[in-house]
Amino acid sequence: MLKKLVFFFVFFIFSCPLFAQNPNDEEKKVFIDNLLSKMTIKEKVGQLRLISVGGDLTLDKVLDQIEAGEIGGIFNTVVEPDLSRMQERALRSPNQIPVYFGFDIVHGHRTVFPINLGIAATWDRNAFAKVAEVSADEATSDGLNVTWAPMVDITRDPRWGRVSEGFGEDPYLASEAGRIFVEKMQKQSLADKKSLVTTVKHFALYGAVEAGREYNSTDMSERKMFQEYLVPYKAAIDAGSRAVMVALVSVNGIPATANHWLLTDVLRNQWHFDGVVVSDHGAIRELINHGVAQDAKDAVRIAIKAGIDVSMNDEYFLQFLPELVDEGAISEDLINQACRHVLELKYDMGLFKNPHRNLDPNFDIETMFANDRLHRTEARDVARRSIVLLKNENNLLPLDKNKKIAVIGPLADSKRDILGSWSGAGRANLAVTPLQGIKNAIANPKLVSYAWGANLSDDPNLDKFLNLYGESSKFDKRPANKMIAEAVAQAKKSDVVVVFVGEAQGMAHESSSRTDLDLQASQKRLIKALKATGKPLIIALMNGRPLTVKEEYQQADAMLETWFLGTEGGNAVADVLFGDYNPSAKLPMSFPDNVGQIPVYYSHLKTGRPHGTVNMGKYTTSYFDSPNEPLFPFGFGLSYTDFTIDFSLSKTEMSPNGEIEVIANVENTGEREGAQVVQFYLQDVTASVSRPVKELIGFESITLKPHEKGQVKFVIKYDMLKFWNDKMQYVAEPGKFNVFVGADSTTKDKQTFTLLDN
Repeated sequence: MLKKLVFFFVFFIFSCPLFAQNPNDEEKKVFIDNLLSKMTIKEKVGQLRLISVGGDLTLDKVLDQIEAGEIGGIFNTVVEPDLSRMQERALRSPNQIPVYFGFDIVHGHRTVFPINLGIAATWDRNAFAKVAEVSADEATSDGLNVTWAPMVDITRDPRWGRVSEGFGEDPYLASEAGRIFVEKMQKQSLADKKSLVTTVKHFALYGAVEAGREYNSTDMSERKMFQEYLVPYKAAIDAGSRAVMVALVSVNGIPATANHWLLTDVLRNQWHFDGVVVSDHGAIRELINHGVAQDAKDAVRIAIKAGIDVSMNDEYFLQFLPELVDEGAISEDLINQACRHVLELKYDMGLFKNPHRNLDPNFDIETMFANDRLHRTEARDVARRSIVLLKNENNLLPLDKNKKIAVIGPLADSKRDILGSWSGAGRANLAVTPLQGIKNAIANPKLVSYAWGANLSDDPNLDKFLNLYGESSKFDKRPANKMIAEAVAQAKKSDVVVVFVGEAQGMAHESSSRTDLDLQASQKRLIKALKATGKPLIIALMNGRPLTVKEEYQQADAMLETWFLGTEGGNAVADVLFGDYNPSAKLPMSFPDNVGQIPVYYSHLKTGRPHGTVNMGKYTTSYFDSPNEPLFPFGFGLSYTDFTIDFSLSKTEMSPNGEIEVIANVENTGEREGAQVVQFYLQDVTASVSRPVKELIGFESITLKPHEKGQVKFVIKYDMLKFWNDKMQYVAEPGKFNVFVGADSTTKDKQTFTLLDN
């Protein structure tokens, strides 16, 4: 009897998922062990090379290298029959190892959605999911396997050009977006034909570059890193992202590409990441410029030992890695380990069983870029959810469709700019501009007039910068006063003026850092002239970062933040202008009052001399020439209706194994149906280290009819109260906590509870 009990106990234990060995894992290990045993060192290194066709590296040369087993992955090729030809040649390589195909699918593929900052402004998990699902569907249909996304860098300095690619200033909001992108792009199984492998980037702290200057260094305390900036990367990795791209910056004096602590101690050992680590474009060569490598060979040695698996746009791995192994400078085991990561990924994607997954050499270019492949309905829905209403004096908006409307500005009819930066394989000719969208929305398009009004800038150097690699932004050569006079004439004949101003997409891009966040002088003159007509003035901002628009905010009767909205952007703008959609978006970044405030963000630490508490602010943390507060706070956004929010806690004490329910009562007190994003913040009142004045830990949207009431529920759990304490331990400390629930980060309504000791 005892023997039977022991047998059943052992059987039960090893049948549990925790103890059971997945037969597929063992099968994969055997397969890859066998493959590695047959590969030469050059073939192993070949799997670590990610190559793009271009320049001296012609397609024919790439095909030959693939067949020799010297390339593991291809990026930036998105058309047939080239993709199929590459895979065919891979299957002629010595061990018939297929290649994978990667591309920057940041906010859409063929269908372009709003830039990520705009997607974040939806504060809508369903919108995040829809963008990810459509992007993966379109990309995999084109034969692509991997994307270099999501970009989850926390960004609190809008001078940095790549702000447009991220989800804003807050760790929780960025984590939710990153997590959902990973889950919806990769699907439950990488073998799913619609699964697109994600590469979370840029690890780490790229969004914290000093002075917002591209490729600059980052220096940060370990506590701030783990408490705030590393959080979204960890969330994406916990969600299952199978690849990580490394930042182009130094982190606390050590370039990320050479940072063993970052890539091995933290990423591999602490976070248990078992996927592929990819260098950014040219980053290994740049270790020489950073001053940590003597030459290219030394840079390769440092990068591979730090934890880099794959060299993007590889120049040196094949040249130096076999030599370094022969010399004993690195072990072949290190190469095997990196190669195993790549082979495991290909195995899990099912490429060994189906190397031609989603490939079709007969899929011609015109078909690939055809209009009927676009997901316009989804793009329009997400785009209009991204538009933030910043001002609406005297309920000027929504507009009457029978009014005469003057549409003005250099961005009003720009198909290229509305797509934004990193717009994938999207085609500008398929995009809808604001001018076209407004005309589409009304029965009589003759009610709409249009004038260019002004160039984006008077600066010829900006013209050259934006058009360095081919015409991207148009500049009108007419005299400035003539263009303004034309716009003013159109305005005077109209009932209302809508002016589209801001940035060209190339101004909000990689390597597009700025020190001045004002609108360009040419645009300021245009707005001033339009304001002088006395006509109601709506300012629609098109931009990829928070701008300093205090003067324009004062001049406007209504103001919209429309970002770069993508393929269906123009129709989405019209939906909001005419009230076919009631705006509900909220800002994912604070908009500074002036650049001198930067960085300005809501979750700053408490200070010993809080702002404005004594002597009119003197001897407190403040400026004497500027407010402390941003022009628009994090989480801010208006609606065409009004809401009230009050809330209560289910109890005022919580044990470590307990929880508290937060019930928010929301009422639509206006005359239109609308949605309100209810935001849930927490403050740790007293702790072993100074804690933020407020931290976002939850949000939910509720849609209510006029005068309808509803409830939103949140639950406070023990793990939500944890932070990195004075000993760098991740704990929750007993004591008082303040709970804030409201419409944006400035909400002051609070309730208090106490976390009890164990």
